[in-house]
Amino acid sequence: METSTQLVETIKKGIQEKKGSNIVVADLQGIDGAICHYFVICQGNSPAQVEAIADSVGEFARKEMQEKPTAVVGLENAQWVAMDYTDVMVHIFLPDVREYYDLEHLWEDAEVTQIPDLD
Repeated sequence: METSTQLVETIKKGIQEKKGSNIVVADLQGIDGAICHYFVICQGNSPAQVEAIADSVGEFARKEMQEKPTAVVGLENAQWVAMDYTDVMVHIFLPDVREYYDLEHLWEDAEVTQIPDLD
């Protein structure tokens, strides 16, 4: 469990490195049927930024935690990139796509933490 929280912190740094904004961490550990322990959700302002954030997250996780995602989907159009680190799922959205899917509110029981933007 400890490594999951460390991985969340590392992913957060990777997001912030590329100015990803509106970072939210949803703790799904107490929820029956949840597919992972944490959702980390953020957004970039353009497909290029979404892709840069995904690259940065991958790099930070690899360098600091020796972790690689089991799957990465969505890089083709970079409107919603999902990165699967087994216990931690990372979702990087364009703002309108994020609003549409509203993942933050998918699990009402999840403990959701807003991370203040760095700027």
